[in-house]
Amino acid sequence: MLVFIDESGDPGFKVASGSSPVFVMAMVMFNDGEAARQTSDAIDLLRANLGFRTEFKFNKSREEVRDAFFGAIKGHPFRIRAIVVEKQRIRSNILREQKDAFYNFFLKTMVRFDNGRLTAARIIIDGSGDRAFRQGLAKHVTRNAAKGAIKDVRFKDSANDALVQLADMCAGAIARSYRKDRTDADRWRKMLGKHIDDVWDFK
Repeated sequence: MLVFIDESGDPGFKVASGSSPVFVMAMVMFNDGEAARQTSDAIDLLRANLGFRTEFKFNKSREEVRDAFFGAIKGHPFRIRAIVVEKQRIRSNILREQKDAFYNFFLKTMVRFDNGRLTAARIIIDGSGDRAFRQGLAKHVTRNAAKGAIKDVRFKDSANDALVQLADMCAGAIARSYRKDRTDADRWRKMLGKHIDDVWDFK
């Protein structure tokens, strides 16, 4: 099993100064490497057809690019689980003040409460942070998962991995669905359709 994880939003709490009011972490799950390869190839083909030299990122993409992206991956076999954090609900001072603790907590929570979906999974996470942080995060995730759920944890630069970009686009589509000020809030989440296994609203 291959699992790709990325997020939409940030761990900051200064919403009035630009921090996102909602944080979404999503994991995209493939049962086997062949399904992952075919999906990656479809994304690369779309990139070539659009003449893109940059990565796909939900928050930087035009509407027509989002439509094309979710249309291109629609028929491929993957599932999505996500955790949604509306920051106004968070009361913990540690989570509100320590960005690494915030990120680690919700990653750990999503992996721990996986509803039995993870089996000997290779976890690939967008490779941000310094080496010590990444090493600590890998141990943290593995230690908090169910026995046999995770085989290993790796980090990849999203710019060089189409399936980390897929996780970004899925997280972004789910996050957009919480924008009450947008008439198209559900548009791309609906395009994901049955790919969505679970979206957990953290409370």
